[in-house]
Amino acid sequence: MELAELLAEYSTSISYEDLGEEEIHEAKRRIIDSLGVAKASINSKPAEIIRRLDIKGNYPMIGYKKGSPDYASFYNTFLIRYLDFNDTYLSKEPLHPSDIIGGILTLGEKGRDIILSIVIGYEVGTRLCDSASLRLRGFDHVNFTQIASAVALSKLLNLNKEQTINAISMTVIPHVALRQSRVGKLSMWKAGATAEAIRNSVFAVLLAKEGFTGPEKPFSGEKGFKLIAELDYSPFERMGTRKILQTSIKKYPVEYHAQALVEAILNLKYEGEIKKIIVETYEAGKSILADEEKWNPETKETADHSIPFITATTLMLRKMWLENYSLIGDEKVKELMKKVEVVENPEYTKVYPRELPTKITIITDKGKFENEVRSPRGYYNNPMSDEEVEEKALKLGLTREVINKIWNLENENEVDKIVGSI
Repeated sequence: MELAELLAEYSTSISYEDLGEEEIHEAKRRIIDSLGVAKASINSKPAEIIRRLDIKGNYPMIGYKKGSPDYASFYNTFLIRYLDFNDTYLSKEPLHPSDIIGGILTLGEKGRDIILSIVIGYEVGTRLCDSASLRLRGFDHVNFTQIASAVALSKLLNLNKEQTINAISMTVIPHVALRQSRVGKLSMWKAGATAEAIRNSVFAVLLAKEGFTGPEKPFSGEKGFKLIAELDYSPFERMGTRKILQTSIKKYPVEYHAQALVEAILNLKYEGEIKKIIVETYEAGKSILADEEKWNPETKETADHSIPFITATTLMLRKMWLENYSLIGDEKVKELMKKVEVVENPEYTKVYPRELPTKITIITDKGKFENEVRSPRGYYNNPMSDEEVEEKALKLGLTREVINKIWNLENENEVDKIVGSI
């Protein structure tokens, strides 16, 4: 069966009553987490640039006025994604599943519909990541993000099967994102690529809702998605509602492959003058966070993907939070980065992504000090508590009032007002 048809059958067959309490609760946690991150991104330079466009409309923008659906969804998604502090799923392809929440909050009004759409989007996005690697072939994971978003938004707007298939097709066929967004020196487009993916899906879904049609067989057709990747269909055989529970929240504002590194550093006590720092990680950690450009980061986007920078600033400040990025270009940080060596541990690569093992070894004039973390706090097998999720969101600027409303989201029928008030 064509995958678009399979996904459409799945989304049109699921109702809110099919959701378990765990999935409903987890969806609320992800909204709290995402809006907290978005709140802390509002005053960023790229967010200010986006606001200058000032494309008017009737759709809510996080902490701002209203805009057109595509503009608002781009802005909302960008805020959630910019700090690289929203959730993650690691498989054959990595993904930030909560990237879909920006579009859903743009078009959604009723809390129950929003929760259901999020759960469906997580189910689709994570299974796409289980089906193939895009990164290894030079394509970006947002290709999967926009498919998940198209399915989730189709459910949100109550599209039928044929409309959903068209929405998926019009999202997939015209928009193929390249991995260059995340290679070398990173730019504002690292988050912009995700925002654009959601913007694409929003526009496609709105067109499909009005009866616009897209190309047949977007995945299996002769010139379809299979030119990018041959998808393994087995992950789609038993689709349900629980994949959201296998995704992970970030405790620290760094790329997920550095979460265990930060935790290992913060839990390590050492003494003496540092002579050398050895970071042992798995293949993905080294290839993504320790390529050539990551040794001299000039932007926040590059620094939060840099093992040397993350290691140096965490050691210097004995914490990892947003203020660490004020040290980009600091000479003392640069000197400490020169002492960092990153190596792939084959045994760690074997167990990835069941675990994210990382080991830090610090050699000083007083001896050798080391610490290993197998699964950091926030990973799906070591989840953060509700209190920790709230604490993170509050620290990022989300109010207790908004958090309480999200915990009661199934009873909210004007969620757009919550979005605009943040």
